[in-house]
Amino acid sequence: MQAYRINAFETPPVFESITCPTPASHEVKVRIRACGLNFADLLLQKGTYQDTPPLPFTPGLEIAGEVVECGSGVTNLTVGDRIAVFCGQGGLAQEGVFDAARAIRIPDSMRFEDAAALQIAYGTSHVALDHCARLQPGETLLVTGAAGGVGLTAVEIGKLMGARVIAHARGAGKLEVARAAGADHLIDADKDLRAEVKALGGADVVYDAVGGDVWKAAFRATNPGGRLLPIGFASGEVPQIPANHLLVKNLTVIGFYIGGYMKSHPEVIRRSLTTLTEWHSAGRIKPHISHVLPLERVAEGMELLRSRASTGKVVITP
Repeated sequence: MQAYRINAFETPPVFESITCPTPASHEVKVRIRACGLNFADLLLQKGTYQDTPPLPFTPGLEIAGEVVECGSGVTNLTVGDRIAVFCGQGGLAQEGVFDAARAIRIPDSMRFEDAAALQIAYGTSHVALDHCARLQPGETLLVTGAAGGVGLTAVEIGKLMGARVIAHARGAGKLEVARAAGADHLIDADKDLRAEVKALGGADVVYDAVGGDVWKAAFRATNPGGRLLPIGFASGEVPQIPANHLLVKNLTVIGFYIGGYMKSHPEVIRRSLTTLTEWHSAGRIKPHISHVLPLERVAEGMELLRSRASTGKVVITP
């Protein structure tokens, strides 16, 4: 089978013909129909991601496809099942072997592309806003990077949870995408974020995927008793948090990394993905996929993420 392989950090990945392994007793072999790209895939190529596996490896953190073989100990899946897997690696290939405990069945009504786009972006936002921040109806949610892969889902889910949503993104086109996802107020990245949010009454919950100066402005625009979620650092700058300001304003900063939760609290992730699948079937959420590309155009998809030229998700279809 063909796979997109990283053999050395800071060098371009290459396509290789490799043999897909036989599944162990707890694993399933999957014919991969779709793989969602994530900013983490760019970090994996540089070896700077917190869960970078040993070289060589195949990137691709979330997939959807069909079970073609089951390990001897697998009882929850059968050959032919349509599944989604938050796999962590191995998705950018024609086939893969994955832990059956990480898989969930998907309904026939769900496209493979949607299933691949759903897991990390929607899972991150749903667990962060519901389980971690306890976002309440009527509260004000500020989402930075609001047209990106995770930011856009935070807008959509925040609105579903009854919040008033402020979306922060660069340019009219991206802000329109956020508005279509349910944002109540739009702030362009060239505006004074702190002043704009304060003029709207401040934020009760901040969902920040950017970091750097954007985090600093959002932090200062958070209401007393607010909660802040540092989800990512697309700006390249990891912000430092002044503890004295947390004390004075009674703020809470909540770290959340979905990969870590998959290891320490897998039941939370599975419960969230089940809820999200039900919401999708009911038409309450719809993944925004700006680009669907074949496997041989993975590098183009990665560049779309690197240059921030995409909105929502980029999905590869092996």
